[in-house]
Amino acid sequence: MDLRVEKTRKSIVNAFIALRAKKPIEKITIKELCQEALINKSTFYSHYSDIYSLSDSLETEVVMSVIQALNRPGLIFENAEEFSRALFLSYLSQDHLIRTLFSGNRSSQLISKVEKGIKEMVFREHPEYRDNLAKNMGLSYAIYGSYYAFQENRDQDLEQVIAILGKCAQYAASLLLQDE
Repeated sequence: MDLRVEKTRKSIVNAFIALRAKKPIEKITIKELCQEALINKSTFYSHYSDIYSLSDSLETEVVMSVIQALNRPGLIFENAEEFSRALFLSYLSQDHLIRTLFSGNRSSQLISKVEKGIKEMVFREHPEYRDNLAKNMGLSYAIYGSYYAFQENRDQDLEQVIAILGKCAQYAASLLLQDE
């Protein structure tokens, strides 16, 4: 990639994150972003169609970073405790960006995108799970349930929270595997 294009993109991203940390996405204008990034509007529009496409692009990058840290998403059925620990450590590694990009009315987008990404990775590894209702529900339950339990308890001892969530995930996975 051209160095100038990359520098411009970084400038746009940094300006957006700085603005997003201060206000909701709906309150950020292209004019304000361009002033912060020291670019003109046409430069912004050559990279993104609007603020929401920029936000979606950054959100997707963060989610992919979280998911790619999971070496084997199918591990959720083999060792849900280990999977859960890896998932939450991955969330924590992106915590600042997650809290910034997925704040306000964007908060539900994180877990929705994570679920979709993890399921796709699991289904690539185990295509037979794609149409298995129990596996799909188990994945949704593990991903959504553990995430919200984590969010509600993140002000506690994180090691202990992650350990307890891992045990819960292991127990839920064992219940799902009983029917096999």
